[in-house]
Amino acid sequence: MDEHALMTIPAILERVAREIPDAEAVVDGTVRLTYAGLRARVRVAARAFIAAGIGPGDRIAIWAPNGVPWIVTALGAACAGAVLVPVNTRYKGEEARWPLTRSGARMVFVEDGFLGKDYLGMLGAGTEGAPEGVTAVTFGATAGPGATAWEDFLAAGAAVPEAEADAREAAVTADDIADVLFTSGTTGRPKGVMCTHGQDVRTYLAWSGRTGIRRGDRYLIVNPMFHSFGYKAGVLACLLVGATMVLQDVFEAAETARLIEAERITVLPGPPTIYTSLLDAPRERDLSSLRLAVTGASTVPVALISRMRAELFPEVVTAYGLTESCGTVTACSLGDDDTTVATTCGRPIEGVEIVIAGPDGTPVEPGASGEVMVRGHNVMRGYLGDPEGTRETIRDGWLATGDLGRLDPAGNLIITGRSKDMFVVGGFNVYPAEVEQVLARHPAVSEAAVIGVPDERMGEVGRAYVRARPGTGPAAADLVAHCRDLLANFKVPREIVFVAELPRNAAGKVEKARLPGSPLVSGR
Repeated sequence: MDEHALMTIPAILERVAREIPDAEAVVDGTVRLTYAGLRARVRVAARAFIAAGIGPGDRIAIWAPNGVPWIVTALGAACAGAVLVPVNTRYKGEEARWPLTRSGARMVFVEDGFLGKDYLGMLGAGTEGAPEGVTAVTFGATAGPGATAWEDFLAAGAAVPEAEADAREAAVTADDIADVLFTSGTTGRPKGVMCTHGQDVRTYLAWSGRTGIRRGDRYLIVNPMFHSFGYKAGVLACLLVGATMVLQDVFEAAETARLIEAERITVLPGPPTIYTSLLDAPRERDLSSLRLAVTGASTVPVALISRMRAELFPEVVTAYGLTESCGTVTACSLGDDDTTVATTCGRPIEGVEIVIAGPDGTPVEPGASGEVMVRGHNVMRGYLGDPEGTRETIRDGWLATGDLGRLDPAGNLIITGRSKDMFVVGGFNVYPAEVEQVLARHPAVSEAAVIGVPDERMGEVGRAYVRARPGTGPAAADLVAHCRDLLANFKVPREIVFVAELPRNAAGKVEKARLPGSPLVSGR
C-alpha cells in the first residue's frame, strides 16, 4: 500500500489493528476493546451503513456523548465512505436541526436520556422524532419513538457480503470529504466545515509528532468528540500512534481523578479549566502516572503552567487551531520553557505557514500585531453550501482566522485575542488576553475573563470577571493595583466582578457574551 493510500481513516484503523491487534484500544466503563476488537466492531457498523442504503458521500450525524458507540459509528461511517457530522450534545432541538438540515444528513445517532435530555423529543413534535428524511438510531437495546435500536441497525448489516464492505472501504480516497464539523456560531449561524481524510490524517500525524503522543500512552478523552479536540486530536491521534483511549462523557474532577488512578492515564489534553479544577480539588488519588498535558482553547496563565509542571505533569504543551484548519495550526514542543508554553501557541506544524496581516491584507512588520492568516494542507475545503462565506474566509489560499496575534523572534505565535474581542480605551487598543494573563499571575486568582464595556469619557473601559482560588478572598482594589503595577494605565480594568464560575462552551472556551451584565451580543 503506497503512502497516499494510507492517508485515509479506514487505512489507519486497518494498519493499527494489524500491527498491534491485542493492544487495548478503548476503555469505556466496563467495556474494553483491543484494536482487533475495535476493527471488528467497525466492520459490522460499516456493513450496517451499506445495508441502510448509505452511499459514498452521504452524511450521517452523531448527537451523543463520548462512548464506544460514538467511535464505532464514526469509524464505521468512514469505512462505508460516508461523511461524519458531529452535533453538539448541549444543543436543543432547533439548534440541532440546523446542522442536520444544512448537511442533508441521512441518519442521526442519539443517546436518548443523556444528562436527562429527551433527544428524540427535542428533534420533532410528538412521535415524529428526527426531521423528515432523517433516520434516527438510538444507542441502546431499545428504540425510542420513531427510531431504530442500535442493535437492530447493526444486525441488518449481516446481509451485506464482506466483499462488498471491502470494496467500499478500498474506494475511500485521501481526497474524499471525511467530516463536516460545524463552527460554534459566535459570528452568526454555525457553518459546516468540510475536511478530507488526507487533511485529517496529515494534520494529526504532525500534531502527534509535535506534542509527543506515542504508542502505549493511555489517553483520557474527556473533550467532547463532537469537537475537533475530542475527535481529531483524540480518537484519530490515538489511532495514528496506537495509544489507548479511555473515555469520560462529562468532566467531573473527582471522576477524572479516579480514572487517572485506576487506568494509569499518561496523557490528558483539555482546556485550562480542567487543570485548574484538578489542581484546586482535594488530592485524594494517585495521579503520578500523568506525563503529558496538551492545552489551549483560551488564555493559559504562566502561573498555571508552572503549577501543572510542579504538581501534575512533567510535560506540558499548548497548541492553537480552529475548526477551519482541521483543528490545528501551531503547537509547542516538548522541552519548551514555561513562558514559551504559556505565552505562545508554538510554531506552525509541518506543511503549514502563518503570516500576520494588517487591515489591508499585507504582512505587518516583524513583531507587530495583526490578523493571523494560515496556509497549508490543513485549510478546509470550504463551508458546506456556502461559496460566498468560503471566498470571504479563504483568500488566495490563505485562511483568514479572525484571530489577532503576532510572532515572536523564534517564530512562535502569540494570540492577542479575537478581532471582535478587542476594545478601545481612549483611542488605545486593548487585547483581553494580555490583561487576563496579568490577572492570573496574582496568587489569589484562578482564572479571569476581560471584556470592554461602554464608558462616557473613554469610549470603553475594561471589566474583569475573576474566579478566585479556593481559600482566598482577594479584594478588587488589590487586583486593580496588581494590574497597575504591570500594565499601562489604559489596560487596567476599571471594574472587577467576582464569579463562582466562568460560562464556557463545550470546547472549554469562555463565552463572554454570557458573562453577567456583558454588553456583548451572543451570535453576532
